[in-house]
Amino acid sequence: MAKPKPNSHLSWQDYLKTVAPTQILSERGANLVVINLGSANVRVGLAMDEKPFNVPNCIARYITQSGKPTVVDQMLNTEVTTNQHVDRERAYNSAASLLKIPVLDESSSSGSASRKMGRIDGYNQASTAKKDAVFTWTDVYEDEKISLASSAETSADKGNASASEAVPDVTDSKDTSESKRKYRKMIFGEEALKISPKEPYCLYHPIRRGHFNVPPHYSAQRVCEDLTAILDWILLEKLHITHKERFSFHAVIVVPETFDTREIKEMLTIVLGELYFNSAVVHQEGLSAVFGNGLTTACIVNIGAQTSTVVCVEDGVSLPNTEKILPFGGEDICRCLLWIQRHYQKWPQINTDVLAKPIDMLMLNQLKESFCEIRAGELETVATVHSYEEGMPAVPHKTNLTSLNVPPMGLFYPNLLVPEIFPQPPRQWFQDYENMLEDTWNMDFGGGGNMGLPMWDSFAFSPSKPKKEEKIGLAEAITSSILSAGRIDLRRKLFSSIQLIGGAGLTKGLVAAVEERVLHAIPPTEAIDTVQVLPSRTEPQFVTWKGGAILGILDFGREAWIERHQWMVNGVNKGGLKKYKDSYHLQGQAMYFINP
Repeated sequence: MAKPKPNSHLSWQDYLKTVAPTQILSERGANLVVINLGSANVRVGLAMDEKPFNVPNCIARYITQSGKPTVVDQMLNTEVTTNQHVDRERAYNSAASLLKIPVLDESSSSGSASRKMGRIDGYNQASTAKKDAVFTWTDVYEDEKISLASSAETSADKGNASASEAVPDVTDSKDTSESKRKYRKMIFGEEALKISPKEPYCLYHPIRRGHFNVPPHYSAQRVCEDLTAILDWILLEKLHITHKERFSFHAVIVVPETFDTREIKEMLTIVLGELYFNSAVVHQEGLSAVFGNGLTTACIVNIGAQTSTVVCVEDGVSLPNTEKILPFGGEDICRCLLWIQRHYQKWPQINTDVLAKPIDMLMLNQLKESFCEIRAGELETVATVHSYEEGMPAVPHKTNLTSLNVPPMGLFYPNLLVPEIFPQPPRQWFQDYENMLEDTWNMDFGGGGNMGLPMWDSFAFSPSKPKKEEKIGLAEAITSSILSAGRIDLRRKLFSSIQLIGGAGLTKGLVAAVEERVLHAIPPTEAIDTVQVLPSRTEPQFVTWKGGAILGILDFGREAWIERHQWMVNGVNKGGLKKYKDSYHLQGQAMYFINP
């Protein structure tokens, strides 16, 4: 794809009328890389591809300091307060009552044997192989036959190492053979999550809870370095795009609604400055999701791994006052699943620790995807749980998992999903950074300034603070978001055009639960009697990536493209004439650029 020009794009109206959008993406997306960032995963691929590569957004670095934790997030507070524990039990009882299953006190007195059970042993046949899969520890050594420089180019191939290769051979040849082996300096993606705690590595997650992970022990500079290394590895190993070739490629960066001004700026610097792309554009996930499903107006409900967001889009324009950010997601459902099994003493007596051993989170996520669903009545199944001890092969434990319909109900009862592992990191790094809004607008941030554009009349925010999270349930968030949209005809259309995206959006029974609970959450004074969740035309976890690919070839927002030399020389400039067209946050936060 050449430098984006008006005549090389389609308008979004023309695209939606096109009978062969896949052919257009194939023709115009060969040199367009779409990068969709997430807290747990990053999705990267060429716009012409049907699906992106979905890679865990983490990196493990070799360390020499003894006593350093193997997972950097171990330094975060993980204690559950007494009040949180009480609130969690109350939330469980509320969900259990709704699902017509025993509450905590009843179950402990009557015993599980007396309950009327619903078995799901045959559920989700398509994932049978997946739910029985066993993870093996990552081989952390370099290949002795290749140089250190070339090994960095082929590290992805080591993920196919067998279980016997994953554990070094401790025989009489240890002194002669193992002493020559070298540790891999960096390990990425799922391989990084499967490194044994005994190995000299520290695992880093550059994005947590929808923001750059910048607590005191993980600097903003290291976060940017790690994001650069992860994306560079994906481009080299998965897409096979070398550094020299990237000058002929362009990037679409799809960012979460949770991102703040500085995070967007840093991502542009990484993509244009460190990864050498010729030009780039930024879109937000809500808008991308609409185009990914071939719609123009919808309420987008994005249930990610660690955060969930709700935002409404009308005729290809995001409505800023409808945005809701919820601090929970799929990983919280996994931890809730573990808490419930331990409460009922259904979990084997094994050391399952999703913080110190990320491989345990992989196992829990597998169980959640295979067995958790929303439906009335007690739900249980016999499943195989694996224990992963330091460097040892996995040991299977067959157990009877119970109350499998309660964890996903945490989406509606957020007190069930206690954020005991990854609390919100400190945000001081925003206060000590340059104020990119200084002298840009003469307006009152308390409300009422038009920010230069009539459509932003009601959009008030403070750029020096992170976006506000709301601890409300999903149904309340959807209802509040749509009711903030304005006109009654638009609200009716949005209530009938809800889109569930993200990995947790695939939970069986979630669509019916959302429709029922949102309908009951609408105030009786509102003349609305229909709530409908539309089926997704694209896999829910890839909708935002696909939408980014579509937006990259459209005429919509073409003036937002930034060339590498322009960004490196000028960066963010107050009062410039060139601005983003496709994202209200980028526009609202004055991401202005001077025309060359």
